[in-house]
Amino acid sequence: MNKIILIILIFLTFKTTAQTYQQTLKKHRQEYKEAFLKEERSPVKAEDMSYFDFFELDSTFRVKCIFTKTNSPSTFTIPTVDGKQKEYFKYGVLSFEIKGEKILLNVYQSLALMRIPKYKNYLFIPFKDVTSGKETYGGGRYLDIETTDIQTDVVILDFNKAYNPYCAFGDGFSCPIPPKENHLKTRIEAGEKNFKKPH
Repeated sequence: MNKIILIILIFLTFKTTAQTYQQTLKKHRQEYKEAFLKEERSPVKAEDMSYFDFFELDSTFRVKCIFTKTNSPSTFTIPTVDGKQKEYFKYGVLSFEIKGEKILLNVYQSLALMRIPKYKNYLFIPFKDVTSGKETYGGGRYLDIETTDIQTDVVILDFNKAYNPYCAFGDGFSCPIPPKENHLKTRIEAGEKNFKKPH
C-alpha cells in the first residue's frame, strides 16, 4: 500500500476515534446533568442547568492505570462534611502517570453498598487536587468504577468524568471527605468545575 495512503488512513482512523470519544463524553455529561432531575432529593432543579461548568474535554486525563489489590483489607471510616462517619474497605491502589508525573490513587468499597445487589461491584474514588477550592469544589471530587472495569490488573480511569458530590450544590447532605492519601499534588484540569450558583 502506498505510504501516503496509509498515513491518510491512520489519520482518518485517529480523527474518527477522537470524535467518537468526544461525542461519548458529551453524552455522558448530558446524562449526568439530566439524572439530577430524576432524583427526589436532588439539590439541582431544571432552572439550574445553566450553572453546571466543566473543563474542556482532554484525553490526556484518560489514563491507563495499574491496579494493585489490597490483601486482607479491614474496614475503616471516612468522615463526611456533616460530621458523620461512613465505613469502607480500601479495595486497592491505582498507579499511573499524567503529563510525566507518577501518581497513586486509592480505591475504596462502601460496606453499606456491598450489601445492595445493584451496587455490590461499585468502587469509589474520592480525591482532591491542586484545583480544589479554586476552579473546583473545595471538598473534592469523585470518580466511580466497578470491579468489572479491572481487566488483568489494568483500569482505564477518565478524569473527564470526575464529578462533584451533592454537597457542592446544596446543604443537608452527607458527603465523604477524600482521605489525605488521595490528596494529589497536581492539577487535574478535567471533569466538573465549581457549580456557578452559590448556596
